[in-house]
Amino acid sequence: MKKREISISFLEYTGIDELPESDRSLVEEAINAASGSYAPYSHFNVGAAIMLDDGTVVRGANVENAAFPSGSCAEKTALSYSVANHHDKKAVSIAIAALSEGVLTDQPVPPCGNCRQMLIEEEQRTGHPIKVILAGQSGVTVLDNCQSLMPLSFTRSNLVK
Repeated sequence: MKKREISISFLEYTGIDELPESDRSLVEEAINAASGSYAPYSHFNVGAAIMLDDGTVVRGANVENAAFPSGSCAEKTALSYSVANHHDKKAVSIAIAALSEGVLTDQPVPPCGNCRQMLIEEEQRTGHPIKVILAGQSGVTVLDNCQSLMPLSFTRSNLVK
């Protein structure tokens, strides 16, 4: 038997204002996307903004549905739009922000497991890491790639020998 450890490094900023301009701008896009979400059941509005390698920004918001879980997460919405409409471009970074009662949440909100897996699959599809920016009022967490969100993820290499 071997004992192994997984270590994840990330940056923590005290607030959005401390971010580099390009990251701050992407967070603002995610906040704007969150303000347009449809969340009549949870009242928890989530927005995601993806920066593509050509500078294009793709936004997504959560869209809830009474037939739970038929809704769609913000990250899933943005990523699906990105792949469907810009399949030849690579996602460089994604910013995620959540609003509660119209105000940015205190703590950063990470993506659900399904969205983490989808983002990891996109990294594999393009062969390019996607920086993750999670924004909250009390701080911002920045990870170098989506794989850091779920280190023991299911991958294509699990399927092929």
